[in-house]
Amino acid sequence: MSVAPRSQSLAGTAESAPTLSAASSTASAAALPASLPWVTRLVSMDTVSRHPNLGLIETVRDALRERGIESTLTHGRDGKWANLFATLPADDGSTNGGIVLSGHTDVVPVDGQKWDSDPFRPEIRDGLLYGRGTCDMKGFIGAALTLVPEIQQTKLAKPIHLALSFDEEVGCVGAPLMIEELVKRGVKPDGCIVGEPTSMRPVVAHKGINAYQCCVRGQAAHSSLTPRGLNAIEYAARLICHIRDVADQFREQGPFDELYDVPFTTAQTSTIEGGNAINTVPAECRFVFEFRNLPALDPDAIFARIDEYARETLLPKMRREHASAAIEFTKLAAAPGLEASEQAAITQLVRALTADQDRRKVAYGTEAGLFSRAGIPSVVCGPGDIQQAHKANEFVSLDQLSACEAFLRKLVRGMSVDAQPR
Repeated sequence: MSVAPRSQSLAGTAESAPTLSAASSTASAAALPASLPWVTRLVSMDTVSRHPNLGLIETVRDALRERGIESTLTHGRDGKWANLFATLPADDGSTNGGIVLSGHTDVVPVDGQKWDSDPFRPEIRDGLLYGRGTCDMKGFIGAALTLVPEIQQTKLAKPIHLALSFDEEVGCVGAPLMIEELVKRGVKPDGCIVGEPTSMRPVVAHKGINAYQCCVRGQAAHSSLTPRGLNAIEYAARLICHIRDVADQFREQGPFDELYDVPFTTAQTSTIEGGNAINTVPAECRFVFEFRNLPALDPDAIFARIDEYARETLLPKMRREHASAAIEFTKLAAAPGLEASEQAAITQLVRALTADQDRRKVAYGTEAGLFSRAGIPSVVCGPGDIQQAHKANEFVSLDQLSACEAFLRKLVRGMSVDAQPR
């Protein structure tokens, strides 16, 4: 059994309608979320970060254009990846101010994961929609696109903007290009809702993410003549141990914020490569490390501790062994943390719409920190549970999609001219 799209859906023909398992076959189409056609269409597009997302972006652009909405695309990576920003103006034609509904279009790989169904052919089983990106975070994007016709039928007091980005999963690479373009164009929204999976509960803070590659350069030699070489792996290991020491210090001494599930700044080395033979002193070793800082901490100061140890402690020792030794750092990605103000209008609005006053902070990063740093107050709130993200058999519940639709519908109604205080 497949599900046909509703006539008012922006998604058009549901060539990628989800499969319903026997356990779900008794569910009526009327009981399914209105956003299902759009969500399944998006999930069916393989936008793993290493693959271009331009097809998805152009699909959304063309669908919006059919409704008279023009989009601005900012391209990256050989023009095959792109962000999309579109504005549904206020009733008076204004396009400034208003609220951004933001989501990233890329998903993490499925390599090496054991799925019970094709991750890019969405399937409903027992009230859950399975597929890569259903939770993180095409569910939110699909719900927002589904509401476009209703938004257009509403006399808005202020505009609503749609922001879709690329390469969030590899370090929030795409969104800065879009935000930079907004600044150049003088577009200044009043607030932003980033629809990462929070089970439709507001998240007001998250850690920053900072990723670096380090290349330690030594000197090759036959292993029988080790004093004539310089072992890059051994010195890389010392630097890696120092990074662990920095992490241990944060764990033991803080600062701490107990609202986080991991209440301190963390650091780790994630990949390493070097050497080419057992009987050769390795001339080069590369490794990648990251740290996730509490928003109150300066990430540059944390990196400076690592860089200082490399320059002032390790490098002099290395150059006593070989003058050409070097340690080089390359920043791979950086996304600032978020610490939303409780007094900000967007925070109060999302709390009112969800009837939720709890203060939640999460260790994972989002693009909300980027919008916030650009002067656009932001909150994270979207369908699905982060525990399901990035895993085999990723899913979002149909109830969560419906809850997201209801949340967005209340948002739109609250932004109507008729709902404004007289």
